[in-house]
Amino acid sequence: MKKIFVHGLGQTSDSWRRTIYHIKDNSEIICPDLTCIIKENEASYSNLYEKFSDICDKIKEPVNLCGLSLGGMLSLNYAVDNPEKINSLILIATQYKSPKKLLQFQNLIFKFIPDSRFLQTGLKKSDFINLCKTMMSLDFSQFLSNISCPVLVICGEKDKANKKASLYLAETLKGAELKLINGSGHEVNIDSPDELALEIQNFYDNLN
Repeated sequence: MKKIFVHGLGQTSDSWRRTIYHIKDNSEIICPDLTCIIKENEASYSNLYEKFSDICDKIKEPVNLCGLSLGGMLSLNYAVDNPEKINSLILIATQYKSPKKLLQFQNLIFKFIPDSRFLQTGLKKSDFINLCKTMMSLDFSQFLSNISCPVLVICGEKDKANKKASLYLAETLKGAELKLINGSGHEVNIDSPDELALEIQNFYDNLN
């Protein structure tokens, strides 16, 4: 059964490489590069979600989604809209409701970062800023009851900005379990890829 791993904003599909290396049957894992799938379109959340949905829709059987941060919100969004298509869901450092103040602060910081720092991700600075702006109204809190598949919620122990949301998701989603990764910050797939892979593999093993 296909597994789709979705990276966070500022990352690329390669950000999963060290984690995927330790996961069994990793030939079934798809890692879409979000910057590539949106390249010819305006960098907005709605366009990104449309392209991501197309990838999921093309797979006939139910899928296992695993997303970090922006990738987690895309995965959560798709699971809310298409619960029958989801076999399992892993949400890493994921918000269920956009933190407007955090996004606004993030955009402010972006304005002072040289454009060259953004180009290595495949997007321009203006794309990052516009994408964050279009995410500010996202709120899935009223639709979480749509999700009935097995769910694993993961958060880095040091990721203060996302820990509260992770706790809420683990408490609200039926049958969800929460795992905190010791010593890890927001980018768990970069900070602690081995530990992350272990938690993901244990979760998948228990699905069988």
